[in-house]
Amino acid sequence: MLTFLSAFAETIPLLNLFRYITFRTGGAIITSMLFVFLFGPAIIAQLRIRQGKGQPIRDDGPQSHLLKRGTPTMGGLMILSGLVVGTLLWGNLANIYVWVVLAVTLGFGLIGFYDDYLKVSKQSHKGFSGRARLAVEFVLAGLAVYIMTRLAPDSLSTSLAFPFLKGVLLNLGYVFIFFGALVIVGSGNAVNLTDGLDGLAIVPVMVAAASFGFIAYLAGNAVFADYLQIHLMPGTGELAVLCGAMLGAGLGFLWFNAPPAQIFMGDTGSLALGGMLGAIAVATKHEIVLAIVGGLFVLEAASVIIQVASFKLTGKRVFKMAPIHHHFEQLGWTESQVVIRFWIIAVVLALIGLSSLKLR
Repeated sequence: MLTFLSAFAETIPLLNLFRYITFRTGGAIITSMLFVFLFGPAIIAQLRIRQGKGQPIRDDGPQSHLLKRGTPTMGGLMILSGLVVGTLLWGNLANIYVWVVLAVTLGFGLIGFYDDYLKVSKQSHKGFSGRARLAVEFVLAGLAVYIMTRLAPDSLSTSLAFPFLKGVLLNLGYVFIFFGALVIVGSGNAVNLTDGLDGLAIVPVMVAAASFGFIAYLAGNAVFADYLQIHLMPGTGELAVLCGAMLGAGLGFLWFNAPPAQIFMGDTGSLALGGMLGAIAVATKHEIVLAIVGGLFVLEAASVIIQVASFKLTGKRVFKMAPIHHHFEQLGWTESQVVIRFWIIAVVLALIGLSSLKLR
């Protein structure tokens, strides 16, 4: 929205700053962070009043988690509010990529909100039907991917790029729409599975958002894309502002989500943020890089898949408890040890993923 101020740059040269994505990304970080800081306590108070008993805690989970009963959920509303305010204020609203990714983020957030609402109102772990939820997610993601294929250059619209390999493309044709939707849905649900301990999901999401904000900026810039020999995706640079808004909102949320958490992110936040990361990865043609940068989320999702498959096929469990962060709790790690060590893993994986920009 504030990009219109650059039109007056000839009169007031300082306003030329609003042309630059880097400046507006910084503004989005600060704005969204301050918004969550200022309005977070009021949001938490309202959620606590309306939810009563808060998010239901599983009796078959780690016993230490039973102490968290009564903590309100749907904290994703705080993050999404800050994200939207920061994006609308500092983003270029004429950019279609911004609206597509924002639509995926809010759409997945709405699905998560409905799931959280059912769980809280019924005080049950059974929320939105799994199959119905996935169906709605795939429809929304598929529409977003289709639009992005129309925005992308013809030579790249339905192609899959490979990290560490210069100029290697695999044209999937119309199958790319399903593949891209799978990336978005998989990312959303992987982050959802990671959100099981205080602060565990939000920091890796912020690390991934910062990484993809950097990637989006480079992929959307002709000079940097040519220098790094990555595929130029005109218009995607503006997604850096959205990533900045997410980073700022995440920092604000972490203030209240740090152990012991005053509020949980809930499916409202985890599905939305995961979907956002997936959509940005598809837009920038870095889908495989997302699996590296978001490797922690992949590990969490894989642990659940392996656990379920093993139990159904052999009657035995591979892990003491899934997702894998609970496995380490059962091994005797404290919650803070699990969270901080997983943060370290997320940072290392992000650095490996970013190295793909130069190692070609």
